[in-house]
Amino acid sequence: MGSTATRTRPHADTAPAPAPAPDAPVEEPRPTGRRDTDGMAVASFILGLVGLLVLNLVLGPIAIVLATIALWRGTTRRGRALLGLGLGVADLVVLAALVSVDNTVSWGLAG
Repeated sequence: MGSTATRTRPHADTAPAPAPAPDAPVEEPRPTGRRDTDGMAVASFILGLVGLLVLNLVLGPIAIVLATIALWRGTTRRGRALLGLGLGVADLVVLAALVSVDNTVSWGLAG
């Protein structure tokens, strides 16, 4: 038995898409996760800032981790990530200073 090759004719609805006009702006695909990375940079800044006042034992390290990941992934908000990193470290420094004064991990402004 011989095999017969069948040829299919292209359908009218499967025609190739028309080429874009030379004047039309070309949309470049945005790198996946860029928005998430920028969000991490902003979140690290906000958490570091809030961590100066409350929960600096928790918020400081989270701000440091988020800022480091954002910088590692190449965020467009590099300044925010660096501020978040600095504020996260400042959270831990403030905690260490207040703990050394009170000799306890819990602290309050009232004394």
